[in-house]
Amino acid sequence: MKAAYIEKFGGPEVLTYGDLPDPIPGPGQIVVDAVATSINAADWKVCAGEYGGQARFPMILGRDFSGTVGALGAGVQDWKVGDEVFGVLEGGRDGTYAEKIAIGAAIVARKPAGMTHAEAAALALTGLTALCAVEDSLKLKAGETILIQGGAGGVASFAIQLAKHLGARVITTASASNAAYLREIGADEVIDYNTTDFTKAVSNCDAVFDTVGGDVATRSFAVLKPGGRAAFIASGAQAPKPERSDVVSLRPAVGRDRPHLERILELRRVGAVRAPHVTSYSLAQAAEALGVSAARHLKGKLVLKVR
Repeated sequence: MKAAYIEKFGGPEVLTYGDLPDPIPGPGQIVVDAVATSINAADWKVCAGEYGGQARFPMILGRDFSGTVGALGAGVQDWKVGDEVFGVLEGGRDGTYAEKIAIGAAIVARKPAGMTHAEAAALALTGLTALCAVEDSLKLKAGETILIQGGAGGVASFAIQLAKHLGARVITTASASNAAYLREIGADEVIDYNTTDFTKAVSNCDAVFDTVGGDVATRSFAVLKPGGRAAFIASGAQAPKPERSDVVSLRPAVGRDRPHLERILELRRVGAVRAPHVTSYSLAQAAEALGVSAARHLKGKLVLKVR
């Protein structure tokens, strides 16, 4: 099969497009013939070796996908060859920048006929992450105010729509060029981070969802009201520690399961969320796309068309 993989850690330039052996499904697994996969912020960090751990090269990057079932492992009864599915690899695994993907059958979901493979791939991990942060960790309620940092990204733009659907007032940070897009998808207020210090423009928030990291994350505690809570997905495995004792700092656990994927589909079905703006590349252009992702100035999602 064709795949985009690395044989050493480094920048996007170390990504190679070539041939690797086809995966064989183990018990309880399926092999998916991928049609599309999306690029997530974690991918360039994996490529650079930022997550540590024991690396096994060659390493295929990527975490979410959409495609058709191509083979069944022993014991799989709820899928048949040819079914259209989408999902996210098990936690701690990478490997979706490839024509074929082996994955546990129980954690994938059926792709609706009315959704393209590119849309499904673009919504999978972004949707899971936003759901686990906003609904499961922050437990956002109607009438509350949330600040979502980095609104134009895939996870944050999903979170904006989800928070609005839940009845919250939504403030977000972004560049001025993305302000109209973010208001269109539900943001009540957009702060241009190039010209405005959000800590001086925002206060008394019930919740913060940070997708940026660095000093943006640590400064986010300042906008919370007493008893407020903040969730962080760009600050490593542990949430940053606040200097104040009257707020809660959370690192969402992003599980992989069919119910969360089906929740994404339901939100889309009722019109609460829509697929993000997609910029497409071929699998052979994976290194170029990863470079765009690493630069961190993009709107929506980058999607690799596998076949």
